[in-house]
Amino acid sequence: MSKPTSFKRRFIRDFRMNKYLYLMMIPVVAYYLIFHYGPMYGAVIAFKDFSPIKGILGSDWVGLKHFEDFFGSYYFLRVLKNTIMISLYTLVFEFPAPILLALLINEVRRRHFKRVVQTITYMPYFISLVVICGIITDFTNADGLINRLFMQFGYDGQAMLQKPELFRPIYVLSEIWQRIGWESIIYIAALMSIDLEQYEAARMDGASRFKQMFYITLPGLLPVITIMFILRIGNLLNVGFEKIILLYNPVTYETADVISTFVYRKGLLEFGWSYSSAVGLFNSLINLALLITANYISRKVNENSLW
Repeated sequence: MSKPTSFKRRFIRDFRMNKYLYLMMIPVVAYYLIFHYGPMYGAVIAFKDFSPIKGILGSDWVGLKHFEDFFGSYYFLRVLKNTIMISLYTLVFEFPAPILLALLINEVRRRHFKRVVQTITYMPYFISLVVICGIITDFTNADGLINRLFMQFGYDGQAMLQKPELFRPIYVLSEIWQRIGWESIIYIAALMSIDLEQYEAARMDGASRFKQMFYITLPGLLPVITIMFILRIGNLLNVGFEKIILLYNPVTYETADVISTFVYRKGLLEFGWSYSSAVGLFNSLINLALLITANYISRKVNENSLW
């Protein structure tokens, strides 16, 4: 029996047994085909000199011209460097923060205190991003609370968001404050699945709480941490442009302008649709390569991977 025939028979048998599950999948598959994979056809304008009058099919083919223009421009190294630097800062400082919070919450024995801490840390995630950026701007202005506090330690009093060298630290710290509670939920859920008998056996053997955390809790979290890390690597160059657009200004372009904000300015403000599509396609291909590489390395090192 050939492999295609065998697969066909197994699929038919499985479909008969789970036909209602397959029917429930149809709307989901249709959604992704229509709204996610269908629009990918528009990426072809990255290789054309797109004009709304001529349309996608009627626009002139220019090949790799827009990619060459981007790679040869002054902005290429600037936006690539800023994107990588902000992403690495976020990966190094923001990614471990919810893991540490989950570990600390797991060690708390008083339920009331634990719930209060969780509520306080979750709340910033549900605040509108516009409000978040408004708070950051007000607090870091020349007469802002944080600015005045730093003036007590010798700061010159200038609005912090007007200083290019302070933009990245402010962005990363605000990301930690906004996301630490929400992103800790998945790690707290993973902690609940660890067998409590392991902790009891460790206590009977005289293991301290630190050793229990190091030898039981962290290994139990490792598969979840690995998957989240792979997903984060796959989005390494996808810096949240909404927050950056709301916080940056021409003074801080040198350290704040990233690929996504550059695409926004070129595509929507300057009507360079093909050029911005080429930049966005370049960004997506790099992210895909990073995702595949991180998944491959993870599978080889600890046998945890997405596929």
